[in-house]
Amino acid sequence: MSQEYQFQITVNTQYIEEQSEPDNERFVFGYTITIENTGELGAKLDSRHWVITDANGEVTEVQGQGVIGEQPFIEPGKSFQYSSGAVISTPIGTMEGDYKMIGQNGTEFKTPIPVFSLAAPGVLH
Repeated sequence: MSQEYQFQITVNTQYIEEQSEPDNERFVFGYTITIENTGELGAKLDSRHWVITDANGEVTEVQGQGVIGEQPFIEPGKSFQYSSGAVISTPIGTMEGDYKMIGQNGTEFKTPIPVFSLAAPGVLH
């Protein structure tokens, strides 16, 4: 990908204890993602692809249009932030994926979402 299209992804996660049921192998995590356009041209977030892996190696793939019902156009120097969640059956897991973007000149490209951890408090040392 050229300098024209450049996006920085940052993720903050949290364990949502009040929605989790460890005895029923239900661990709920929230995450907030910031997508910052550090390139020279704007682009629309068209769709998302997630790979969610729990500690047992179970993989769930999620694909869909946009994020939280939106397909934001992100101008150069601007960012878009949203919050969502995931439910897995173990207290530790990972998420990663990519966003399919459509640039203002019609170019389609993928912006990778780096792997990040989902971990209930006290599970990791």
